[in-house]
Amino acid sequence: MAMAFLSHLDLQESLQTLSVLQWIPVYVSLGAIPIFLIPYFLVFTKFRMLSVLALAWLAYDWNTHSQGGRRSTWVRNWTLWKFPNSFPVKLVKTHDLCPKHNYIIANHPHGILSYGVFIIFATEATGFARISPAITPYVGTLEGIFWIPIVRDYMMSMGVCPVSELALKYLLTKKGSGNAVVIVVGGAAEALLCHPGASTVLLKQRKGFVRLALKTGSYLVPSYSLGENEVHNQETFPEGTWLRFFQKTLQDRIKKTLRLSFCTFHGRGLTRGSWGFLPFNRPITTVAGEPLPIPKIKKPNKKTVDKYHALYISALCKLFDQHKVQYGLPETQELTII
Repeated sequence: MAMAFLSHLDLQESLQTLSVLQWIPVYVSLGAIPIFLIPYFLVFTKFRMLSVLALAWLAYDWNTHSQGGRRSTWVRNWTLWKFPNSFPVKLVKTHDLCPKHNYIIANHPHGILSYGVFIIFATEATGFARISPAITPYVGTLEGIFWIPIVRDYMMSMGVCPVSELALKYLLTKKGSGNAVVIVVGGAAEALLCHPGASTVLLKQRKGFVRLALKTGSYLVPSYSLGENEVHNQETFPEGTWLRFFQKTLQDRIKKTLRLSFCTFHGRGLTRGSWGFLPFNRPITTVAGEPLPIPKIKKPNKKTVDKYHALYISALCKLFDQHKVQYGLPETQELTII
């Protein structure tokens, strides 16, 4: 049976599969180790000093993730990141970013797991440092991740930071120029809208990133990951069924307690043609548009925020329409903004 299983996989595909497979389990494992072992060592074993040292280091290092983090070129360049050719990810840069400015790269859509943003901006799998050598990227995510020992260090090593105003303002005002923070504007709530063939983004009421750009004078860069919604199939059960009731109840409770959106999705398995949770081998192309110059205003009013928010939406729609056909969408496809 084992030989029959392996016969469906060649070495290269196996390595690619493992590369994809490790992302989420590694985060979960790294999170579970300190969460369970620190209390266990502290209470039930003679190694309690290890727990004390780990907690002491966490307290000492508590603010690092909000003050630029601790990135590692070595981690970002691991060969491991460069295997996922089973679903090719590519960055298309339509304009150069001048290192004299700082940038907020707003990305859409979230997808199930935001593969495009992670691969392009948190690793060197697509050669970001070669494409934009004078720009240092940072990827924003939930701050709660940085409360967990080990996981926080792993995330910081890749240039991941909290998507909090404190952390983002530090990067955009205290670290000089040439910095680019990447924000997936729709957040986890947008993940529930991500289905193959859909181009729907949560943006109408998402104005915090525009306000932050005005406060810091950072240029806004629209970006869209074409194909992000195609790498998983998401299941939304029919209204009125017990499956839908269970699904919606679970989603509501997880959102309230963890601020996460629980998606019922599937992809491919370990062997060709099988069912599982790995992404389908479909390309993701993240297109970054022309930077929008933003004035620096210490306390922008609602009218000013709305003005630049409207300009951003217009730029995003233009970017989508210019590139959708080239990267697999029909000419008639519309970008829906809600």
